[in-house]
Amino acid sequence: MSQYGFYFDMTSCIGCRTCQVSCKDKNDLNVGTIFRQVKAFETGSYPKPGIFHYSGTCNHCENPKCVEGCPTQALHKLENGIVDHDKAKCIGCRYCTWNCPYGVPQFIPELGQISKCNMCKDLIEAGENPVCVDACPMRALEWGDLEELKAKHGDSVQELPFLPAAAVTKPALLIQAKNNAKQNDFKAKEI
Repeated sequence: MSQYGFYFDMTSCIGCRTCQVSCKDKNDLNVGTIFRQVKAFETGSYPKPGIFHYSGTCNHCENPKCVEGCPTQALHKLENGIVDHDKAKCIGCRYCTWNCPYGVPQFIPELGQISKCNMCKDLIEAGENPVCVDACPMRALEWGDLEELKAKHGDSVQELPFLPAAAVTKPALLIQAKNNAKQNDFKAKEI
């Protein structure tokens, strides 16, 4: 079984949120619902302050806690590793929102159920990239087979102080992190 995943180059990201907007547009999401979210962090202090950005979405984990917590199997893994959502099975219990350490599944009140990033599986099936990848003007996002991404970029940093421990879910995510994002004495604040 292959595992699709994302690669995020934090050193290239300028925090423009184009990936976030394109995802919101493609999925026709209302205000307050965001599948891919860009966060900005400030580290250090004068005279050497630093800012870095993190673009996060569903990590299509090897051991997804959202799937584990779903009583109806509305959330499930596909053969390519994508964590998908079956609207016909979702009862809106929100167990997945409580189980995901990344806070990815979003409850949509109008629907009475959750939804989340499915890595634009419709585009992938048509031979295209996820919309967030194509939208990024800095080419800070890539997707593909996780082993191929590792061969291309190395087994990039997954452990960052502001993210849950990777051992919990084994996210299909590689990150080229900025130095100030991986400091052990991490004292960044989200801005």
